[in-house]
Amino acid sequence: MADIRLGDVIDDWCVKCRRLTNHSIVSIIDGKAAKVRCRTCYHDHDYRHEEAPPSKKELKKQALFNEVLANISPDAEPEAAPEPEAVEEDAPAEPVEEDAQIEQTEPAAQAEAAETAPARKKTSKKARGV
Repeated sequence: MADIRLGDVIDDWCVKCRRLTNHSIVSIIDGKAAKVRCRTCYHDHDYRHEEAPPSKKELKKQALFNEVLANISPDAEPEAAPEPEAVEEDAPAEPVEEDAQIEQTEPAAQAEAAETAPARKKTSKKARGV
């Protein structure tokens, strides 16, 4: 690529527009773009090499992760997970009975909800004056 000059158009991330847009080079240091001006909103900022800045949420997650890693001591042993209790294969499972009770109560609950809901009278658009 040829040497860059003031006023050349390059792509960069605009913080004000929050997207990748065309920018004009405003300042050059050591043969590289230092400051650019967005050609959409005319905001001047440092050249960001077409990279979006990390969101505040991502920065907060990274800080919390680093804090957790700092608090973990290498001498600590991980806790063993408790073993599940043995279940006999011939015994019927209890959740099946609970499901049957739920199925019996659902229609009653729906009937109660229908009784308590206020009845709405349907009217045509002409009657409403729409």
